Amino acid sequence: MQALMHGAAAGWQASLRLGFTAAAMRTQLARNWHQGPLRVQRPFHPDTDGCCHVYLLHPPGGVVGGDGLSVEVELEPGARALLTTPSANRFYRSNGPHAGQTQVLRVAAGARLDWLPQETIVFSGARLRTTTRLELQGDAAACAWELVCLGRPAAGESFVQGAALCDFEVWHDGLPWLLERNRFEAGHALLQAPWGLRGGSVIGTLAATGIDAEWLGELRGALGESEPLALTQLDGLLVARYCGGDAQQARALFAAIWRAWRARGGTRPADPRVWAT
Repeated sequence: MQALMHGAAAGWQASLRLGFTAAAMRTQLARNWHQGPLRVQRPFHPDTDGCCHVYLLHPPGGVVGGDGLSVEVELEPGARALLTTPSANRFYRSNGPHAGQTQVLRVAAGARLDWLPQETIVFSGARLRTTTRLELQGDAAACAWELVCLGRPAAGESFVQGAALCDFEVWHDGLPWLLERNRFEAGHALLQAPWGLRGGSVIGTLAATGIDAEWLGELRGALGESEPLALTQLDGLLVARYCGGDAQQARALFAAIWRAWRARGGTRPADPRVWAT
């Protein structure tokens, strides 16, 4: 964990460690340890299969240079958990130091994780390094996404200064399944080039287990795959990528994929209550 946070100057550090266990009727939040301004609300169980819904809270509302956030989540065999956030996470302008965020998600065989955070907003002038690492064992199931917004176009702020280094990883039985290394530097040709982001300010990746060619075709037909969204299959892993300019559109598309994924697994999920607030 310290290696992932390397390069962040001493600032406001916060850590959260959660553990979920399967009980007779529903999954329990069995371990809940936090240090600093990072914690969770009480768990909810709105799904018919006893899935435990938990909301990650960061009361300061934003991260500045030198700050570091660390989240570790572990699901034991048979557990079902959904984690999301009540609002976007914001990385503010830095005078030099990087801010850091690491998220390690471990899912045991027979367990299922829905990792559905709201977007990360990178203010112009911010400098950050984020890593999300999903570790799956055996027949573990997971649907996880990450959304990054560069600048604040709605407020007239483009991403003209700073850098965002964003890693998204999926591992299975100790072997890499998906490794993404995104490097967004203000002024770099990548942000505007046709072979890059084409001027898009919102970038997202979704990974979901249990994909096959038939379901991929059904998804493409249902979503009407268009330029902002691309769906691919990687050895049984669905990889959806969004590149456009509308965070609300990206969230809606990813949520539709998540609902279809859950329905395919035999359950109809309840949207997290916090999404409606």
